[in-house]
Amino acid sequence: MPPEPKTDVAGWSPTSWQAKPAAQQPVYPVPNDLPATLQQLAKLPPLVTSWEIENLKHQLAEATRGERFLLQGGDCSENFEDCESSAIASKLKILLQMSLVLVQGGKKRVIRVGRFAGQYAKPRSEAAETRNGVSLPSYRGDMINRPGFTLAERTPDPSLLLRAYERSGLTINFIRSLIDGGFADLHHPEYWELGFVDNSPHAADYTRMVESIGESLRFMETLAGAVAADINRVDFFTSHEGLHLYYEQAQTRQVPRRPGWYNLSTHFPWIGERTRALNGAHVEFFRGIANPIGVKIGPTLTPADALALVETLNPQNEPGRLTFIHRFGARQVEKCLPPLVDALRSHGKHILWCCDPMHGNTETTKNHIKTRRFDNILFELEASYRILKDRGAHLGGVHIELTGDNVTECIGGASGVTEADLTRDYRTFLDPRLNYEQAMEIALLLARLMAQNQK
Repeated sequence: MPPEPKTDVAGWSPTSWQAKPAAQQPVYPVPNDLPATLQQLAKLPPLVTSWEIENLKHQLAEATRGERFLLQGGDCSENFEDCESSAIASKLKILLQMSLVLVQGGKKRVIRVGRFAGQYAKPRSEAAETRNGVSLPSYRGDMINRPGFTLAERTPDPSLLLRAYERSGLTINFIRSLIDGGFADLHHPEYWELGFVDNSPHAADYTRMVESIGESLRFMETLAGAVAADINRVDFFTSHEGLHLYYEQAQTRQVPRRPGWYNLSTHFPWIGERTRALNGAHVEFFRGIANPIGVKIGPTLTPADALALVETLNPQNEPGRLTFIHRFGARQVEKCLPPLVDALRSHGKHILWCCDPMHGNTETTKNHIKTRRFDNILFELEASYRILKDRGAHLGGVHIELTGDNVTECIGGASGVTEADLTRDYRTFLDPRLNYEQAMEIALLLARLMAQNQK
C-alpha cells in the first residue's frame, strides 16, 4: 500500500507563493481594488467539494495503474458570453460520446474531466499586443481583461474575478443538473446527438457502437430482471489552469473532518508550461493543496527537472496526486518523451501520463491565422501511446481542446478542413480547437489503439 500523504506541508500556507517569482500575473492599475474583490471571493461558497476532489484522486490513482483512462477536454479559454445552455450542453455531449467510444474500445472506465467552469485565464507569450503602431496589454482571458482592442477593454479589472466565479458556478450547476437528471443515461444516448453531424463520416460507426451497447445493456437487464439504475448517471469533474494565483488562493480553504487545504475552485487544477519553474510561485502554491494536480511539460524539461518537480509536488509518491500532461509536438515527441519516462520509472515514481497533442503542434498560416494540423495531432498521440508502452508504462489519458460547435479552426480530419476553410467559421480568440468530427476521430483512433492492446 502507498504511504498515507502528510497532512501538513512544511513551510506552506495559501499565501506562501507570494514570496516567490510569479509569472503571467496581471498588473492592476489600482492595486487597492484587488484585496476587496478577493475578500468577497473568499466568503463565497466553494464551487466544488472536498469529497468530489478525493473521489477524482481515487479514480486518477486507478488510471495511474492502468485501470481507467482520463479524458480531459474543452475550450482553450472560456468566454463569459458562452455561458449559456446550448454551448454547455454541446461540450458535455461531445465528451460523453467520446467517452463511450473509449469505453467500448479500451474496455476500461473513463474519467470525464471538462476544461470548463473556470478556464477563464490564459498565459501569453507577450505582455503587450501592437496594432497599427498602438500597443496595449495582451488579452489574457475574460477573468482578467476583455478581447476588444481599446485601453479600457485591455486594462485588467479585478471585478472580472467575481464574474468568472459566478459564470463558473452557473456552468457547474447546469452540468450537475443535466447529469443528475439522467442526461448521461446510457438508456437514452439519443440525448447526446448534435444535429449538424448527421452526415459525418463517423456517424455510422458511432450509431453501430451505441446500438451494440444498448443491446448488451438490455441483455444484462433481462438476465438480472431489473433496470441497471447505476448507469443512469456518470461522474463529471471540472479542471482549469491555475494561472491567476490570487483567484486560486481566495477559494483555497480547510474543510471540516479532513486534513489539509483544498482549492475548491475546481476539482483538477494544472500548472502550465510557462509557469512550472521549480522555484516559482505556481509550484509553491500547488505543492500545498490537497487536490490532484497536473503539470504541462514540453521539450525544455530535462529528466533532472522532471524528477525535481515530482519530488516537490508529490513527495509522498501518492498515486493519483500528479499527472504529467506532455505536449512536445509531432517533431519532438520521439526525442523528448522517452528519457523522461525512463528517468521517472527508474525512480519508481507514480505518474499518470496524459498526452496533450494540441499545444506542441500550433502553427501560423501565411495569412497569420493560428491553427493546428490534424495529422500532426494524430501522430503525436499515436507516438506517445507507442513510446510509453515500449518502456513499460502506459498512456493514461488525453488532454484536448475541443468544442461542440461546427468550427473550422484546425486543418484536416475526415471533414476535410483546408487552410482556405479556416476563415469560414473561425471563432476562437486564442488557440484553435477541434470540432466535433475531428474530436470523434481522435476518440476512434484511441479506441483502436486500446483495443489492439487488449489482444
